[in-house]
Amino acid sequence: MRPILLSLLFVLAGCAGSGEPDQPPQTAGQVDLQRYQGTWYELARLPMFFQRNCVASEAHYRLQESGSVAVTNRCRTATGEWQEALGEARLQQEGRTDKLWVHFDNWFSNLFPGLTRGEYWVLYLDADYQTALVGHPNREYLWLLSRSPEVASAVSERLLAEARSRGYDTAELVWRED
Repeated sequence: MRPILLSLLFVLAGCAGSGEPDQPPQTAGQVDLQRYQGTWYELARLPMFFQRNCVASEAHYRLQESGSVAVTNRCRTATGEWQEALGEARLQQEGRTDKLWVHFDNWFSNLFPGLTRGEYWVLYLDADYQTALVGHPNREYLWLLSRSPEVASAVSERLLAEARSRGYDTAELVWRED
């Protein structure tokens, strides 16, 4: 039941918002989904209801033959319990790989597929595909991601600067605990 609730809340959070800002945030441009696949560790995030009990999260992406991306989100709670949600990401616009729709596999999403997809925008991606910023265009949700669970402070500062340059408020970020 928890994975279903977790994925439902993730999708609903991605759809909610207090309104769009005047200009959407700048994205990373074309993303090589072959290079993007694999494991990403969440370094920090803007607070979200569905992740309220998470102290460490990670996402696993796998490019599928259809061109969509299989998504497995995992979250470790303070008690050491792992929660998992399975989903799929698809391009919002053909040929544009920096803006994706994410849909999680649960009863609610299957019943109301048009209402439960979340926007997943790749806002920044370093040249080596080692760090990334992903967010929602309404700027309420943001993830600082890395291929490793820890990075040098200079890397964290660069990600924070990139987020702020795109209009995200980083003062409320929740940082990963190990």
